[in-house]
Amino acid sequence: MTTTADAPRILLIYTGGTIGMTEDHATGTLVPFDFSHLMENVPKIGRLGYRLDHVELDPPIDSSNMNPALWAKVCHMVADVYDSYDGFVILHGTDTMAYTASALSFMLGALAKPVVLTGSQLPIGEIREDGTENLITALQVAAARDPRDGGPMVREVVISFGRDILRGNRATKASSTNFGAFKTFNYPPLGRSDLHIDFNRDRLWRPAGDTPLNPCFAMDDAVTELVVYPGISERVLRGTLSIDGVKAFVLRTYGAGNAPTEDWFVDALADAVKAGKVVVNVTQCPAGGVEEKRYATGDALARAGVVSGYDMTGEAALTKLMHLFGRGLSPEQVTSYMQVSMRGELTAPLSRAQAR
Repeated sequence: MTTTADAPRILLIYTGGTIGMTEDHATGTLVPFDFSHLMENVPKIGRLGYRLDHVELDPPIDSSNMNPALWAKVCHMVADVYDSYDGFVILHGTDTMAYTASALSFMLGALAKPVVLTGSQLPIGEIREDGTENLITALQVAAARDPRDGGPMVREVVISFGRDILRGNRATKASSTNFGAFKTFNYPPLGRSDLHIDFNRDRLWRPAGDTPLNPCFAMDDAVTELVVYPGISERVLRGTLSIDGVKAFVLRTYGAGNAPTEDWFVDALADAVKAGKVVVNVTQCPAGGVEEKRYATGDALARAGVVSGYDMTGEAALTKLMHLFGRGLSPEQVTSYMQVSMRGELTAPLSRAQAR
């Protein structure tokens, strides 16, 4: 297909991952190959007729090695050329894809163009593989236009994987083997790829107003998780909450936000909050969220100063805290923003306008 001057211009960003791997026959392990090899294995890309450019991390990484410094690099790859492209596709390993999608959704500020993450469970070039379809679909999602206003159909960070198009900061990896590896348990898919790519337009994010991108590249990694489990001791709890330099904790609780009600447990959390730490309550369940007033246990945490994460994923809560502290906000400001939907990452009674 001939590329025309008005064809969508898409930047393909290759970070690594299984979609860009090949087997090392000497060891039997998967190792990255160069980007040109990827393009050779998917000649159908040329038939889309898009104006396609590419950049890549040097060297490409296994996504297990993804970190805030690399998020900043990927964010720059988008932000530095934002006005030159209609959309962006990021090839990424599956293990930390949901973390990267969540992080970029906050870092990219007033994003009004598609940033589509995809990857694969099997390498392109294998007899049975999912990478080719995922890549082609991701490019088509990035190029899709909204017939109502002529603008991009997608104006947020999404994951396109298997047949699903999902909000990035709502997604979690739900399977290590299924071709439909990602789910958004607390938010419906934004679209489906079957015979046609069908978007659920009413579920898509629409930025308020025409504002500059205003990216924020800094991510403060002084954040960690604290998982509640039967048998957790006061020594372990207080030891974790007193780790030097940690500013915030994602508290992974039971069910609708429940945890032990012993005085020592609640007192330890209250002491941490009084010391200026931010503690965010997020359920361990893949679906549902925190309902502070539903049980006395959750209510006790709220009275201790623990912040409700509502129905946020652990990935979104962690990266949102990194982003907010990266902006230099105070614990009080961070606490306020954590209870508000900034990029569609949670369902809460507070309005989006309160996050500005």
